[in-house]
Amino acid sequence: MHSPESIRPGVAAPPAVPEALRAGLARLLDGLPPRQAAQAVERLIANYRGRTPTDAPVLRDRSDVAAYAAYRMPATFEAVRAALAAFRERLPDWTPGSHVDVGGGTGAATWAVAGAWPEGERRTTVLDWAEPALALGRELAADSGQPALRGAEWRRQAIGGGLALPDDTDLVTVSYVLKELPEDGRRAVVDEAARAAQAVLLIEPGTPDGYRRIAEARDRLIAAGLRVVAPCPHSAACPIEPGAPGPPEAGPPGRSPGEKRSGDWCHFAARVGRSSLHRQVKGGSLPYEDEKFSYVAAVRGAAALGIGVPSTAGTGAGTEAAARVVRHPQLRKGQVLLDLCTPGDGLRRTTVTKRQGPLYRAARDAQWGDAWPPRGEAGQAGCT
Repeated sequence: MHSPESIRPGVAAPPAVPEALRAGLARLLDGLPPRQAAQAVERLIANYRGRTPTDAPVLRDRSDVAAYAAYRMPATFEAVRAALAAFRERLPDWTPGSHVDVGGGTGAATWAVAGAWPEGERRTTVLDWAEPALALGRELAADSGQPALRGAEWRRQAIGGGLALPDDTDLVTVSYVLKELPEDGRRAVVDEAARAAQAVLLIEPGTPDGYRRIAEARDRLIAAGLRVVAPCPHSAACPIEPGAPGPPEAGPPGRSPGEKRSGDWCHFAARVGRSSLHRQVKGGSLPYEDEKFSYVAAVRGAAALGIGVPSTAGTGAGTEAAARVVRHPQLRKGQVLLDLCTPGDGLRRTTVTKRQGPLYRAARDAQWGDAWPPRGEAGQAGCT
């Protein structure tokens, strides 16, 4: 969603998948027959894409976990990393002193949090119902070189109605978990995260169903008193109505301010390097693929105080997200068309022309998922 260049000055861009994680994942496949790994991945993909929640662990044994980790950890890491980058753009000075990764499995989100906030001490807990996943996550973390990872607690815990989180938790992440739960379990997990944490980050697959789960969870977070940090530039009702997908670049050239858009869903993409296992399972020769995901990040209390305060260079104050680019920018001769989610006008398309100089150059560099206008260019953003 965000390239390192899109992170605003003053906020360090976390690295891509750490070398320690890449090396650890490569070691997992040593001695595991390629056919066995591929078959395990194909079964896990079928579960990942299915529609039936389950109250049993998806990962059954060491082979399952090794295949899952090698195949899915880089994609989950990059999705969480991208969402955290958007979070940090809004709250650059906020640092979690504690993190609970609910349904964290082998710890991909925990690695992303460690990369986003490498400084200082942090109490980290990973909860999951699959003991083989926790054991492998603990093994990978031991070689990470990151104190927060090496000192993490990996605890077996049923994820659902009985979940109880520490009252003083700073950050709760729940990535690619809600889909696995029945409706009452999803609500219980979201409500408990909202009750216990200063900041909550939820991520689901970037599909219409994944977006619906995020939209429902977003409503519950707001009802519990949290304020949305990202991707939305507001905590009002989402202007996108869930529906069947349209063409990727479809959409009328203009809409009435505040008009809801149906037949669409809010999602973003993070680029992921493909391993040999990816190529074996999926075929093709490209060295990368795009992980599509939907997410919401929300905060309460002291963490929310900096939201909505315009920032100048070096102040450290939170930044006002004027809008979010919700589709790939469309480049035309002498102009760039941006589809935006805005705080006051809902969804609208804006056109940035060449005569707008620096803003036009910024628009040409803008990416799907970026905040708009870029920092320092708000005064020039009188687009059509």
